[in-house]
Amino acid sequence: MFERFTRDARDAVSGAVTEARQAGAATVTEEHLLLSLLTLGALDPLGVDRESVTAALAAVRRRGGMSRADEEALAGLGIDLGAIVSRFEETHGPGVLSTPAPRRRTLAGSLRTALGRPAPEQRHVPFAEGAKKVLEQSLRISLGRKDRHIGTLHLLLALLSRPGTVAEVLADHGVTYATAERGLAA
Repeated sequence: MFERFTRDARDAVSGAVTEARQAGAATVTEEHLLLSLLTLGALDPLGVDRESVTAALAAVRRRGGMSRADEEALAGLGIDLGAIVSRFEETHGPGVLSTPAPRRRTLAGSLRTALGRPAPEQRHVPFAEGAKKVLEQSLRISLGRKDRHIGTLHLLLALLSRPGTVAEVLADHGVTYATAERGLAA
């Protein structure tokens, strides 16, 4: 499938791995794919403010990755997510819910590090299930549009076609499946 990716789409996927490494994340997520697309300027033609989207994603991480739908569902049960996040941060420090889970150290990993291989920026970071689904969906979208390649538009449309915080943040910034398709279609 990767052979169908355009240079820009490959750069977006590679950039997502870089984003995950820089964040110290254990896996590459949908958020990392979006951040990579933003860094590459793939959403610039849509007038997306990179800093605003990045701040919105940070706010989502701050509340532990919970979407507004999750927050509303909890509110329906009488649970105030904002109050819970505040209490956690009061007790454990700001951003405690956005901190990536610590990576497990293994003897083999420690030995490789001691021997100087591989460097942390070169370590393998696997794709989370959601990110894999986005890549699969980008292929389906490409085939459905009868395109012979997978480009950044297909990646963005795949991100927008899946429910969750990434699509929610983009919708808050005026980017929906329909607006992306109209604004970026070649």
